[in-house]
Amino acid sequence: MTDFIEIYTDGACKGNPGVGGWGAWLKHRDNEKEIFGGENNTTNNRMELLAVIRALEALKKPSQVKLYTDSSYVQKGMTEWLDGWKAKNWRTASKKPVKNADLWQQLDSLSTQHQIEWLWVKGHAGNVGNERADELANAGVEQVLTQQSSI
Repeated sequence: MTDFIEIYTDGACKGNPGVGGWGAWLKHRDNEKEIFGGENNTTNNRMELLAVIRALEALKKPSQVKLYTDSSYVQKGMTEWLDGWKAKNWRTASKKPVKNADLWQQLDSLSTQHQIEWLWVKGHAGNVGNERADELANAGVEQVLTQQSSI
């Protein structure tokens, strides 16, 4: 059996743009790691991307990864759109700049260090890993809101 790391990621945003959070749950054999954070003025898509970026940054060595996301934006971006964007110098088919190109470029660079299977899961449908990542993303939102209220 191939040894791999499972990663579940999610982003959340209260308002779009608004206060956002990202979360990731990483599993390898009996080891688990939860990470989350947030930003003040952001979008849901940026949080979805940041969740994946932070999860891949948490890996200590090149790995085989099964990455689960409920964001078709992230999944299709990495499996269908990325090569075209790069070939067009980070422009879309309609010649407009790719939104969130800074994060896509980070993710592109990080993803080359690993063998990643990009898997889409339906959000809020009872998938344990997705539900956990969602809770972590919302914890990121709460962290930002708590910091704001203490200022």
